[in-house]
Amino acid sequence: MQSIKYRLIELFIVFILIPVSFAMRFNVWLKLAIGLIGFIYVVYVLLKIENNKFKIRQHINWTQFWQRTFIKFVVVAILTMTYVYWLNKESLFIVISEKPTLWVFILFVYSVFSVYPQELVYRTFFFQRYESLFRSHALFVAVNAVLFSLAHLFFKNSLVLLLTFLGGILFALTYKKTKSTLLVSIEHAIYGSWLFTVGMGEMLGFPN
Repeated sequence: MQSIKYRLIELFIVFILIPVSFAMRFNVWLKLAIGLIGFIYVVYVLLKIENNKFKIRQHINWTQFWQRTFIKFVVVAILTMTYVYWLNKESLFIVISEKPTLWVFILFVYSVFSVYPQELVYRTFFFQRYESLFRSHALFVAVNAVLFSLAHLFFKNSLVLLLTFLGGILFALTYKKTKSTLLVSIEHAIYGSWLFTVGMGEMLGFPN
């Protein structure tokens, strides 16, 4: 385990400096290269330093997970349907009704190539590297949610920042309880896919 100073510098570079830089204007290929190098670093640290193994955690309480997720999903669904209907009811479920093939394709790509890497970085890596640096559990969850929101700064949309902050709290609490990257990725994928489905995809960077 590296020193506290090293981990603080690491936190600043990975979770503040890089996300903020992505909100600035420079070559997109350079941004992709920086993102890829950062992700490779995270995976390396998890495997070689934290001694992780990418396998499904044993003794998962699936019943409890689905019950909790369903309750939260119902709340999210009601609020978002109301919001889209009030804002622009023509957008409500427009993708699934007009472009169902695109809908299925995007949800698959999003869940596998976006959600899982995000949770690997923002929950698995973040918790293992920095949780011991915080005495307050509530403060740690709040910081995790703020930094997760910061990762979406490049959208330059205040509603996106709010949604990702709230989502960050939910995902942090789920990971804190389950210690499962798989479960938190499933929950993340459900909520993100729903926002695309209900008609909020354009705001969140989904193709339309």
